[in-house]
Amino acid sequence: MYSLSDFDFDLPQDLIAQLPLPERSASRLLHVDGDQLVDRRFTEILGLLEPGDLLVFNDTKVLKARFFGAKASGGKIEVLVERVLDAQTVIAQVRASKTPQPGSTLRLADAFDVTVGERAGEFFTLHFPGNAIDLIDAHGRLPLPPYIEHAADEVDEQRYQTVYAREPGAVAAPTAGLHFDQPLLDALRAKGVGFAYVTLHVGAGTFQPVRTENLAEHKMHSEWYTISQATVDAVRAAQAAGRKVIAVGTTSMRALESASQSGVLEAGSRDTNLFITPGYRFKTVDRLVTNFHLPKSTLLMLVSAFAGYPRIRAAYAHAIAQRYRFFSYGDAMLLTRNDE
Repeated sequence: MYSLSDFDFDLPQDLIAQLPLPERSASRLLHVDGDQLVDRRFTEILGLLEPGDLLVFNDTKVLKARFFGAKASGGKIEVLVERVLDAQTVIAQVRASKTPQPGSTLRLADAFDVTVGERAGEFFTLHFPGNAIDLIDAHGRLPLPPYIEHAADEVDEQRYQTVYAREPGAVAAPTAGLHFDQPLLDALRAKGVGFAYVTLHVGAGTFQPVRTENLAEHKMHSEWYTISQATVDAVRAAQAAGRKVIAVGTTSMRALESASQSGVLEAGSRDTNLFITPGYRFKTVDRLVTNFHLPKSTLLMLVSAFAGYPRIRAAYAHAIAQRYRFFSYGDAMLLTRNDE
């Protein structure tokens, strides 16, 4: 039985990638092939997939979800939109010296006012004066992860999105997809590799470390996902042909596995708080493309469940020794499901 301390590791600060590489697909790829660790370039993934294999991408689009503003009293606030509930309503984190009260107004980006609604756990409900996504896009700032030390600029606005992003709603990028540029996608398609899409709107909780030594006591953050019947059909066709289903990123993995809890993949839209730890039996995904994750994070636990705890420990030690780049703008891994 694993505990929180089993998922800690020491990472040199200078291995945390602060900027994207000039080219998306120029990243390194650590191929975890059984007990072998093979250092590759990301573009070599083209030779590691077969015609008929299916890549499943998360097509969520990152919102410019961070705002600075003020309460009516003049007190400064910071708002991070967590989820868009409907056309004019969001839930958000609000940092302020004093908790805003229901019915009060907040001025965001010196551009428009929102009305504070009821509390939603650690979040606040905020009512926008118009279309929330339009106002967020026009006046918000891109919410880079807390370990990236510079303020978001025009480069980040392009590179902290996947090239196939189309469904706005995330506050963090599905970062494994950042390595795919259009020429690589075109080459994969020309080879006969299939593409399918899910939408999972990544929340800020993805960056939160687990804080309870007993993993069973951890309360998993919740995220909204949608899987279409077309994606279900593509997955079933790949499986029927004996081909591999490859999740691009842990968010695609969580969506696919959440929708497979009956034993087979089912279309639909719902919240998931699925917490995958070693011992979980994977139902749909055969291989996983993923970045390197934070110590003590739920994502490190997920990849350990998928590839096997000893293999992930060895892979991370190798990546640190070989000076791979870590986290959102970092390098990638290709993992195969370990059914032992």
